[in-house]
Amino acid sequence: MLLYEHPLSSYAQKVKIALREKGVAFTAELPETFGTGRSDGRFAAANPRTEVPVLVDGDVSIFESTVILEYIEERWPEPPLLPGDPTARAVARMTEEVCDTQYEAVNWGFGEILWFRRATGALADHLRAEAAAQTKVLQDWLTGRLGDAPWFGGERFGWADAAVAPMVNRSAHYGLGPAEGSRLARWHARMCERPSVAETFREFDAAAARMAEAADLYTTGGRRREYRDHRLEWMVKSGGVEVVLAGLRDRTIRFPWPEADLRPAGDAP
Repeated sequence: MLLYEHPLSSYAQKVKIALREKGVAFTAELPETFGTGRSDGRFAAANPRTEVPVLVDGDVSIFESTVILEYIEERWPEPPLLPGDPTARAVARMTEEVCDTQYEAVNWGFGEILWFRRATGALADHLRAEAAAQTKVLQDWLTGRLGDAPWFGGERFGWADAAVAPMVNRSAHYGLGPAEGSRLARWHARMCERPSVAETFREFDAAAARMAEAADLYTTGGRRREYRDHRLEWMVKSGGVEVVLAGLRDRTIRFPWPEADLRPAGDAP
């Protein structure tokens, strides 16, 4: 069982948590071509989008984190992560959807400023403030979903917990974690004590400590950050359109597969 991943990827983290909860042994690998947009090699053959995570189970390659979670749930049904009740299952999936889109985009945008220095001065201050305000909105929403239960699925750890965990933990890493003593903060503390989560978070911490070394690769064109759907939307709606334009000009960002030629009209190939 091979998992193409990056320890900082919130999508990969939720998959690792699910595999570890079910006791499924796997080997984690950071693809050599990650972030380059290259379309050759084993990684691109497994996922033409060249995005992580990708789960390779024998001859089967599965990409898109939600599809991977569904595969894991069906392939190794015990212990179940999805509740049996159809309404509760829908609630878990909706919680995951919000985390995968709105929440991930805010965390990603904050990281663009913190780690990759996409903006400085007043613009950086503005984008950080936007991320902080939006994070609070999302954490308030999640607190409502959690209610008084110990887990998002009620009395049992489950699908939604695996999806929320990387998002809230990343916010905490940024100094934007839930208020001390709040229900969401207490939930996060319980998550950190769970072996499957603790191991995943240790990997995140180790990778985050090395980000200063990697950042230059993404700001000089050695690697390019992917500005996909909700991430692009976040940067534009939050006031960072010039960040996008600079990335296009300097060729330090990319868009999902199939890629377009981002050279200005008239430039020679």
